[in-house]
Amino acid sequence: MSEKGVSKGKGPLKSAEKGGGGDFALMAMVLALSLFGMVMIYSASNYSAQREYGDPFLFVKKQLPGFSLGVLLMLFLWRYPYRKLARFRYVFLAVSLICLCLVFVPGIGIETFGSKRWIGFSAVSFQPSEIAKFAFILFSAYYMAENRERMRTLKGILPVILAGGVICLLIILEPNMSITVCVGLLMLGMLFVGGCRLKHFAIIMVPALALIPILIIIEPYRLMRLSAFLDPWSSPRNEGYQLIQSLYGLGGGGLFGVGLFNSRQKFDFLPFSESDFIFSIIGEELGLFGCLLLICAFIFYIYRGIKIAVNADTLFGCYLASGITMIVAIQVIINIAVVTGSIPPTGLPLPFISYGGSSLMVFMGASGVLLNISRRDSL
Repeated sequence: MSEKGVSKGKGPLKSAEKGGGGDFALMAMVLALSLFGMVMIYSASNYSAQREYGDPFLFVKKQLPGFSLGVLLMLFLWRYPYRKLARFRYVFLAVSLICLCLVFVPGIGIETFGSKRWIGFSAVSFQPSEIAKFAFILFSAYYMAENRERMRTLKGILPVILAGGVICLLIILEPNMSITVCVGLLMLGMLFVGGCRLKHFAIIMVPALALIPILIIIEPYRLMRLSAFLDPWSSPRNEGYQLIQSLYGLGGGGLFGVGLFNSRQKFDFLPFSESDFIFSIIGEELGLFGCLLLICAFIFYIYRGIKIAVNADTLFGCYLASGITMIVAIQVIINIAVVTGSIPPTGLPLPFISYGGSSLMVFMGASGVLLNISRRDSL
């Protein structure tokens, strides 16, 4: 393996021993967010789980394996030298692409609400797009570190665009526009930190911006969602229903909320209250101050991630930490913007909080990589 991007950084090279045990404040925040998510998943789902399955803890029990595996993965990657991950960049990228293709295979792919986003093997299922996001980060981080000068040329950035473009294509075919947008924004962010020139950004952005209205037009439900965003009261029982109920929840919480476990919107009023719209339940039960506290927790995570990237002892570590921090920031911003009616509604989980074992496990594992990178710097 070349040492150009993996062993030479922007400052003095620090060993793991000199870097200490890592950013324990970040680890504590990851655990706190994940445990808080478990509490809120129970609060948001206990009524529907009891009514439909006879077990108010059903969704928490389903989330528990993801949390347990996530903790183990985070602890492993905290200690596993992050530089060695570069050896598996093609493996992870190839596996993620294969899994994204398998969602379309009958008997393997699982279809829910008209979308094929999951793969199921016996009693185990996971969402390949969650893995694909971080496989792309690993691939592009190593490539950019090894080709720092080439990143300032149009030809040099093509491998990053190709990898991100193929992932976006497979995800939009599911269809899953929200994750497609996340990966697209992630790709642009990685190109930016990798040194892509502004004129090359312009070349990328023109077709990307032109593609967005085309994607909306070819799927009627996307046009309906856009219309509901502009005026949810034009279809209060159809496309506008979810946004209206979300706003009811946030507005009903006031400053201090109605109290933990006392949400009214969870009584079958707000769809996907335990997953994509869990922030609305948090706002209803814990109020504006509870929401602000959660946002501050995410800001702390993002701040620590940026600091780890800036102080990383290698370019590869810098780009890897940047990518992980970016995808968390992107999903947090989009999820909260959707729930508050700031952008058109789309399905996207809130990192560490929303129901979804594969999402939680992968985000906790990625946080373990951040912790490993932080062991080599002085925070």
